[in-house]
Amino acid sequence: MAKLKITQIRSTIDRILPQKRTIEALGLGKINRTVIHNDTPQIRGMIQAVSHLIKVEKSK
Repeated sequence: MAKLKITQIRSTIDRILPQKRTIEALGLGKINRTVIHNDTPQIRGMIQAVSHLIKVEKSK
């Protein structure tokens, strides 16, 4: 299964609560923190909701 490398590049200060919770659910929370997740429809939906706060790359 394909993997996605997700890095938080912007702060969640002054963001609405659902966006803050989505960032936490992805395992992020601090700028420049990086996590790797499987490429699933659920993760893709979360990425779409906070795309302005994160950077996504394909991982091996």
